[in-house]
Amino acid sequence: MPLVLTSGPAVEPVSLAEAKAHLRVDGTAEDTLIASLIVTSRLHVEAVMGLALVTQGWAYFLDAWARGRALELPLRPVRSITAVRLYDENAVATTLAPASYVLDGAGTPARLVRQGARLWPKPGRTANGIEVAFTAGYGDAAADVPAPIRQALLLLIAHWYEHRTPFEVGALAEPAPDEVSRLLSPYRALRL
Repeated sequence: MPLVLTSGPAVEPVSLAEAKAHLRVDGTAEDTLIASLIVTSRLHVEAVMGLALVTQGWAYFLDAWARGRALELPLRPVRSITAVRLYDENAVATTLAPASYVLDGAGTPARLVRQGARLWPKPGRTANGIEVAFTAGYGDAAADVPAPIRQALLLLIAHWYEHRTPFEVGALAEPAPDEVSRLLSPYRALRL
């Protein structure tokens, strides 16, 4: 069940200027490093938390529908469903009518729910025959990302900025500050 990024965020949740102010860096000599730490920190938090921070486009591919009326989506928050496509054995796509499903974006995880009594149509292709294209993220601007997540990103950027020593693959690296985990804990998806 691959999840494919189709359009990345237009901005990062923390700007270079914000990161430099947090790090108390005045010059431009390390701008490239700091910019890469911003991207790396965002990607790390998104992967660990199952989040999309700033608006992004995604495609979620499945071999078959989940049992029942609802399909759980692997990222959150989901803002909209762009399209639901079925592929036949010749890789020709058929787009389902938007009236045949609804997005339950308020729940965690977000769900694509079938409308009416009909069953989900079966794909013709054995592997990745179903594509759910969706938009996820808190919003288009960095300010749309909750402040605790933005603060956690700044702490993670600072941690990696200060701990640049190389380490052996398989060895334990310097752990991230506990404050990062505490700031992110309200945004964790709990599974029972």
